[in-house]
Amino acid sequence: MQLTFEDFAIGDAYELGTVKVSRTEIVRFARAYDPQPRHLEPGDLIASGWHVTAMFMRLYADGVLRHSAAEVSPGVDELRWLRPVRPGDVLSGRVTVTGVAPSLTRPDCGILQQRGEFVDEGDRPVMRVTLYGLMRRREG
Repeated sequence: MQLTFEDFAIGDAYELGTVKVSRTEIVRFARAYDPQPRHLEPGDLIASGWHVTAMFMRLYADGVLRHSAAEVSPGVDELRWLRPVRPGDVLSGRVTVTGVAPSLTRPDCGILQQRGEFVDEGDRPVMRVTLYGLMRRREG
């Protein structure tokens, strides 16, 4: 069953699962997309914030979007990287619905606002983002 706009309510929370961050993935992503020394050189290696965001997006796509009538996203707000992410860190993702509203331009859809968060093993946030998504309404 696909979730439609009507299936989401303010306060609904979705656990997205976990990802273990590897040194190899940090360096591979940095070489391809964010070749700054902190993301490439041995020592106190940290993941690019864009890499952290991409890992979150993968969990969000698998955990929510794949099972819903999602259309497109009109954007994000307040993307924050709050703590460095290092090799070996295990991150857990979650999203919470913070707003629901009808679409002003697409009567067949509504807009969801969700707060996304990645936390480390100590439940300390490493990334937060406000997500907006266009979600199809139930037919009929």
